[in-house]
Amino acid sequence: MNKAPRPSSQEDLSETYGQFVRRQFRKHTLGVVSLWLVALLAGVAVFADFLANDKPIVCSLHGTWYAPVLKEYVVDAGLGQWDPAVLNADWKSLPYDWAVFPPVPYLPSTTNMNLVTLEDRSPSGAHYLGTDDIGRDVLSGLIHGSRYALSIGFIAMGIALVIGIVLGAIAGYFGGAVDVLVSRLVEVVITIPRFFLIITMAAMIEESSLWLVMMLIGLTGWTSVARFMRGEVLRVRNLDFVTSAQALGYGTSRIIFLHVLPNAIAPVLIYTAFGIVSTILLESSLSFLGFGVPETVVTWGSILFKARTSTYSWWLAIFPGLMIFLTVCAFNLIGDALRDATDPRLRS
Repeated sequence: MNKAPRPSSQEDLSETYGQFVRRQFRKHTLGVVSLWLVALLAGVAVFADFLANDKPIVCSLHGTWYAPVLKEYVVDAGLGQWDPAVLNADWKSLPYDWAVFPPVPYLPSTTNMNLVTLEDRSPSGAHYLGTDDIGRDVLSGLIHGSRYALSIGFIAMGIALVIGIVLGAIAGYFGGAVDVLVSRLVEVVITIPRFFLIITMAAMIEESSLWLVMMLIGLTGWTSVARFMRGEVLRVRNLDFVTSAQALGYGTSRIIFLHVLPNAIAPVLIYTAFGIVSTILLESSLSFLGFGVPETVVTWGSILFKARTSTYSWWLAIFPGLMIFLTVCAFNLIGDALRDATDPRLRS
């Protein structure tokens, strides 16, 4: 008769579940590397304006110091205003005493119509990853596009999580007619072709926007979360601690959100990593077909869209495609590592 595995040390006896998960996750080398890659990508997204911009990071003009990029952050946050004369200034031609420009001295919207031939637009010392057909720098687009990729992934998946977790928890906890109603709603939404629904909605609205894309993806992507949540709540609701909470007279909402959800949500959060992947791919597909964010917004998918009309501009397909590939692989590997790390059978 096999005996249950015993802790190898006294330290293991006092190890919390969170410490156990972190220890197991660190054993997954590819998962750790992927986590650092996503962290690097998040850093690029946050500091994109300091990495690719046509304004200097810091400069001196007639003996006065300026920090235009930081000022732009403050203005975008609604904490200040630009002087119109300063806003419309040609920052590259000002007579600086000295200036420190970002590594990529272009915005994604900066165009150079003087780049006429294919050789002019190809990767060079002036444009490290080349430009598109209207002279927009590809590397600058990739840097700023990381901001849109991550924001769409996290916000759209956040919307799906809120809807899916609430509906799944209600269905799993109450059961009966409530469970049947929510299950039928999930089945109806699943039967609707999500991709074509988003394309239709985006085409019907005269001017698309980033928030519209995120809302549409989130409102159509909650079904898998709800099914995961329902299954976990069905498992947890009959455990002893839930029965004890009911016997003590706790309210239903308190039992669901303070006792059931914390013990049922771990598998759902693991699915989140895979959900972010599908969201990034969906947005890239929409932008590639011209139904995603507005044309003025540069994303990885919109750069790929330019590759359709520039057959010989190989860099327009290779570099954004590589960014999408690396990001998707990273989130998938993080999801795999989390799935393995949260398996209680690995506790020794």
